[in-house]
Amino acid sequence: MEQQGAGADGEVPAGLGLTAAEYEQLRSTVEAHHRYAVGAGQCSSLLAQRIHAPPSAVWAIVRRFDCPQVYKHFIRSCALRPDPEAGDALRPGRLREVSVISGLPASTSTERLDLLDDAARVFGFSITGGEHRLRNYRSVTTVNELAGPGICTVVLESYVVDVPDGNTEDDTRLFADTVIRLNLQKLKSVAEANAAAEPAE
Repeated sequence: MEQQGAGADGEVPAGLGLTAAEYEQLRSTVEAHHRYAVGAGQCSSLLAQRIHAPPSAVWAIVRRFDCPQVYKHFIRSCALRPDPEAGDALRPGRLREVSVISGLPASTSTERLDLLDDAARVFGFSITGGEHRLRNYRSVTTVNELAGPGICTVVLESYVVDVPDGNTEDDTRLFADTVIRLNLQKLKSVAEANAAAEPAE
């Protein structure tokens, strides 16, 4: 089964908020990075956010596996697990320990960096442990430049996750989508503020 909401036959996925022309520019990225084999008892989704800032400015924030709280609302703190071989370098396989703010059905999360491609601006991580209900959660984020007038970046974020016992697919997707949407809105605010503060060349 393919990722839910990924679109088919040239259609823009419902709720993505992109025009047909914009989605066509992003189609190859969706096909390459945002489709999953969704099994029984799992759900998946794809979200998009337009940002009026250069892709490089947005990517500089997204790639910070060691500092997600810059734009992720519900993270209190984050610490990389020591890795003598990697030192301070961010590379696939690194683990982080995340502390979540109170009020959510979670307290801690152990997460692994799966993908960090600076050239293609592709970032992926998975949740491997912790006190929460998001089992087998995997996510990919891509930072994409749209051709056209003005500076416009579109961030695509997708995920696949197990549906917890006692929850429906719709419940799980609504919760995850809401958190991601809030994070993407914060990413937009931070990236646009950073870009506006950059001195003109």
